[in-house]
Amino acid sequence: MAISFTKSVSGRLTQEIADLELQITEQKKKKDKALLKINQLERDSKLSSSASELSSKMSRISKLKADIKKYDQHHLELSKEANKKKTTLAQLPPTE
Repeated sequence: MAISFTKSVSGRLTQEIADLELQITEQKKKKDKALLKINQLERDSKLSSSASELSSKMSRISKLKADIKKYDQHHLELSKEANKKKTTLAQLPPTE
């Protein structure tokens, strides 16, 4: 491979890896925020005075747990993609 081509591919892969890692960080923040909200709702549900209020909070907790599963799945997919790109980058010949 030509050095300029290798540098170009290397630069592109490095940028893509950085973008994926940023997305992974964002997914983690979303998950952490959802977990904090679940904890708050669980505390508040203990103080709920009516059945409808409790039901509403439990529904919200269920939705947040489903969101967390989606965040975890997306995190896993992004991690796999980042690892593939890191492997490809490591296999490129040195440019200098």
